[in-house]
Amino acid sequence: MKIYGLVGPSGTGKSYKASTLANELDILYIIDDGLFIRGSKVVAGIYAKREATMVAAVRRALFMDKGHASIVREAIDKENPDAILILGTSVNMINRIVSTLELPPATEIIRIEDVATKEEIQAARTIRKEQGKHVIPVPTLEVRKDFSGYLLNPLRIFRFTGKGRKLVTLEKTVMRPTYSYMGKFFISDFALESLVYYNAYKVKGVNKVTKVDSVSHTGGVVIDVEIIVRYGYKIHEIMKEIQINIINDIVELTGINVLQVNVLTKNILVDKT
Repeated sequence: MKIYGLVGPSGTGKSYKASTLANELDILYIIDDGLFIRGSKVVAGIYAKREATMVAAVRRALFMDKGHASIVREAIDKENPDAILILGTSVNMINRIVSTLELPPATEIIRIEDVATKEEIQAARTIRKEQGKHVIPVPTLEVRKDFSGYLLNPLRIFRFTGKGRKLVTLEKTVMRPTYSYMGKFFISDFALESLVYYNAYKVKGVNKVTKVDSVSHTGGVVIDVEIIVRYGYKIHEIMKEIQINIINDIVELTGINVLQVNVLTKNILVDKT
């Protein structure tokens, strides 16, 4: 197994460049901020930027939690990769990760200055400092369940690589961590439930929304809605449309992962006129 290290100060665009560099070096596996990644899929690990403080994030990235390190080691043994690209802020950090995960010593250290221009590095620093944004080198669907409420937008990059100039699509995710240069933020239950009411009342045939409950879980939110419908409409179609509307709007506007939307029809209103 060959180990490569990509080294650069925090906020210089290492995660942004990781997928491209790995593709150029024909490396399928990446270790970045506590995650063990194969291609565009998270195989194992816990992302450091989920932690509440920067100190905790550094500990997570270094696999200082024994349980976390053990899970990732087992995943590496199972995958048995030919090569891994490890991202770190220094050579020492790369060596500590290698030692903790019981990997072979790094055979090559690549500096961010070797793969990114001064302009790209400066742009990455500006975005990190002024907007608090981070890039995860995997698609948004891979991380949405673990970063409910913190995803900002997906990033899709098209490149021609290799001798045959093959078109390669690299999808990444832009997010803001729990701790942030921009400070903490939250979405109130009232705001969330207001979106639910709005989307339920948009559906033709709904007479009244009698109750809305939202319960937050680690991976997202579960929403319960009770409605009264007008006689003459297909109840199951109304309920299905409400579910789709709520999920789409909440995901698009807040980034929160919706685990379930449970719609219950409590009554049918018959127009006596």
